[in-house]
Amino acid sequence: MVRRTRFQVLPLVALLAMAVSACQPVVAGDAVALPAPKVDSPTAATHGDQVAVFAGGCFWGIEAVFEHIKGVHRATAGYAGGNADTAHYDEVSDGNTGHAESVKVQFDPKQVSYGTLLQVFFSVALDPTELNRQGPDSGTQYRSAIFYGNDEQKRIATDYIAQLTAAKSFPAPIVTQVVPLKAFYPAEAYHQHYFSEHPDNPYIVINDAPKVANLQKLFPTLYQPEQQVVDVQLH
Repeated sequence: MVRRTRFQVLPLVALLAMAVSACQPVVAGDAVALPAPKVDSPTAATHGDQVAVFAGGCFWGIEAVFEHIKGVHRATAGYAGGNADTAHYDEVSDGNTGHAESVKVQFDPKQVSYGTLLQVFFSVALDPTELNRQGPDSGTQYRSAIFYGNDEQKRIATDYIAQLTAAKSFPAPIVTQVVPLKAFYPAEAYHQHYFSEHPDNPYIVINDAPKVANLQKLFPTLYQPEQQVVDVQLH
């Protein structure tokens, strides 16, 4: 909770200083599209929607990125890694619940593969070398994690991290966890679609808008504009 209120009450000069010092790794303008996974699930061999769960700092930005990917039918902000009785924002924000702010992605594997979602995740959504933090947010609740739902997701995620590590795609080791998904708990209603509902919020402008812009720039064939996202989620 501290980070949201902080960005609402600090003067503009302080906001800009924090943006330069703390957020730069997350929103760097020189982001590049990473290579596609060598190991992936064939899109033509699957039927029905599938679910993937990712964590990478504040769930507002992660949700926004996936909401703008063609083939994603819904993205939901929430919590994963802890128990049901502590899956509440005020408790999760203390950093002692085992939860990470996470996003559940419901996608059509005939339109976008799990491996492609991973490619976008590592390319524009986070800095996977930051341990228990992203940009201005610190604590275990902001760790990066891939919560796999089955052995295939585990294999694709593990192999992709190994691929990026071998290629030295990042200047430091990747610390993103690959762990089984025990349960996902949706966050409070006011957190859902926060990016589209509050586009002028300073936190969104500084930290999250550049992620969506990089998605559009680096993956133009995957990008879907806001109106399409709304249409998908309303029907």
